[in-house]
Amino acid sequence: MAEAIQKKLKAEVEKYSQMQKDVSKSMSARQKLETQLAENNIVKEELDLLDTTNTVYKLIGPVLVKQDLDEAKATVTKRLEYINGEIQRYETLLKDMEKKSDNHRELLSSLQQEYQRAQGLAVGKV
Repeated sequence: MAEAIQKKLKAEVEKYSQMQKDVSKSMSARQKLETQLAENNIVKEELDLLDTTNTVYKLIGPVLVKQDLDEAKATVTKRLEYINGEIQRYETLLKDMEKKSDNHRELLSSLQQEYQRAQGLAVGKV
């Protein structure tokens, strides 16, 4: 009986470990998005300082191409909306993963207690 519980406990620990890796990856992706958000906010602020007499260039590969100021502002605004949406998505995902992680931790705790009781019973029989 203790061996079956031990196998189940081991499998659940592996699942929990994988879940923690997934949380770590999601947090890393969210941090990258936060960095992109900050960079794009700086670009937006810089574009807001310009007027129609200024020339804006867009880097496409190794080439700088002239771009309309309004088009550049629209592109940055859309990019900011997209990044904010992705950040919200990751926050929701991380909250869900945290809830699952807490539930899994409770399951591991109960399995560990069950395993310890089974070991105690096995020792008492010997």
